[in-house]
Amino acid sequence: MGVSRRDFLKLSGTTVVLGSLGVNLDPAKAYAKGLRISGAKQTTTICPYCSVGCGIIVYTENGKIIRCEGDSDHPISEGTLCSKGSSIEQLVNNDVRLKKPMYREPGGTAWKEVEWDWAIDRIARLVKDSRDKSFKPTTKIKVKETQPDGTVVEVEKEVVLNQTQGIAHIGSAACDNEECYLTQKLVRSWGLVWVEHQARI
Repeated sequence: MGVSRRDFLKLSGTTVVLGSLGVNLDPAKAYAKGLRISGAKQTTTICPYCSVGCGIIVYTENGKIIRCEGDSDHPISEGTLCSKGSSIEQLVNNDVRLKKPMYREPGGTAWKEVEWDWAIDRIARLVKDSRDKSFKPTTKIKVKETQPDGTVVEVEKEVVLNQTQGIAHIGSAACDNEECYLTQKLVRSWGLVWVEHQARI
């Protein structure tokens, strides 16, 4: 049913007028409320799309998501959602959603489904191999030193470096402070220097 903007305003105005004239709208409100996810489990979460962190209420019934809407109690979004956040239910309720990792062999043309354990082991092995190839434990730098006779000379010294430039890391805006802190500690312990965040790109 198509409702024009003018018709919508007329209908809204009529509702306000009827309500102010003493017409009892409670039965209509109760009926409308009853249509909405009655009996569904309500869970609050954060939208995973960007770095704003809008609040979302997810309604589930028998383990299946039946509705998502903005959380009016959330201090950031106060119930509003962008078009991507509004369609977040489709992340789960989607017939073409990938449920397993996909892998394409080097030089291959086709993707194939693989198990999570295999994919995680493969990623760990590639990260370790790349780090081992590009890891520099020390480097040489030139520094100026004052000799006992007062002259200043430039000497070459070896200093600890412990870095790899063969790997970069990009963070996710869906992570909270604690997750970002732990991820930062992890990648810095590997010696990464190229650490960036999705929200800045």
